[in-house]
Amino acid sequence: MSELHLSRNTIHFAEPLPLQSGAILSSYDLVIETYGKLNAEKSNAVLVCHALNASHHVAGPNPDDAKDIGWWDNMIGPSKPVDTDHFFVIGVNNLGSCFGSTGPMSVNPASGKPYGADFPVITVEDWVNTQARLADKLGIRRFAAVIGGSLGGMQALAWAIQFPKRLGHCLIIASTPKLSAQNIAFNEVARNAILSDPDFHGGNYYEHGVVPKRGLRLARMVGHITYLSDDDMAEKFGRELQRPNGESNDYRFSFDVEFEVESYLRHQGDKFSTYFDANTYLLITRALDYFDPSRRYEGSLNRALAEVQAKFLVVSFSTDWRFPPNRSREIVESLLSNKSEVSYAEIDAPHGHDAFLLDDPRYHNLIRAYFGQMLEVKS
Repeated sequence: MSELHLSRNTIHFAEPLPLQSGAILSSYDLVIETYGKLNAEKSNAVLVCHALNASHHVAGPNPDDAKDIGWWDNMIGPSKPVDTDHFFVIGVNNLGSCFGSTGPMSVNPASGKPYGADFPVITVEDWVNTQARLADKLGIRRFAAVIGGSLGGMQALAWAIQFPKRLGHCLIIASTPKLSAQNIAFNEVARNAILSDPDFHGGNYYEHGVVPKRGLRLARMVGHITYLSDDDMAEKFGRELQRPNGESNDYRFSFDVEFEVESYLRHQGDKFSTYFDANTYLLITRALDYFDPSRRYEGSLNRALAEVQAKFLVVSFSTDWRFPPNRSREIVESLLSNKSEVSYAEIDAPHGHDAFLLDDPRYHNLIRAYFGQMLEVKS
């Protein structure tokens, strides 16, 4: 296996960016990582769109922290399903995030202070517009593929709609054409956990030198429950009690941690509250809520997808109850109604929504074969 060629850059955009909300960002930065080499024709570029709490760091060890491995490292790299010996892969940190791209933690040039609550609400379509501008800067007129899971899959779908001539293949994994009311409800509970934290200070907590950790912790716990299936949680934790060696296995009759699943959720919440920004969480979950390409077509996804030109691969997982397979099939059915070329796979996996991040060999072999076919057609 050859070595992963990783490069990180911050790209500055001086051109004002109009947003769907009507707000305008006068300038902004996007942090990117690239893997592999762009060929002379600039025809082998693959854009990876990230989900809620991920970033530009997609594969390999973080240059700043070797223990921090990219969130899709099992998918992307030399001889991996998305093979960086052949493809030039771009991971971009979305606008509004807290990992280097311009967001609520960034300094507002108009005030000299962090944007905080003044950072404008953004949408999936806004992200795709910034990614298209990034491609322009890199001299990439057309992506070989745009790929993403969950919220990343929404961005891939938006790419096919907004810039139909600028991508050859669109890979939508564990995603949905729009959130259900139940999903919006989960997001609202998580946001309210943050908004009601006394340390939130209306979004301007940077000025107070505090972090709304309690709200972030609870938001992550709520979210994390939805990423796992019931079977997966039962297998990992069951009803096992959290007990140090030698301690009685009787109930404590208290409201401290009793069950292992409680300990796991608290650990995930504590960890999340140390590295993620509360304002970013609010922004990204609202972008999830707003995504609905059929809205401007009187609710018709068929009409929203009428002009797409890419070839599609849509993948779902049987136990994903957050974005269940029937939502992926909605996308497939609308593509077929428009006579678009689409392949669909529903993988029977026990891991719930998080399956798109894991090492299921059937899933990885599918992606490997799909990208392999792209190379065969090109040659």
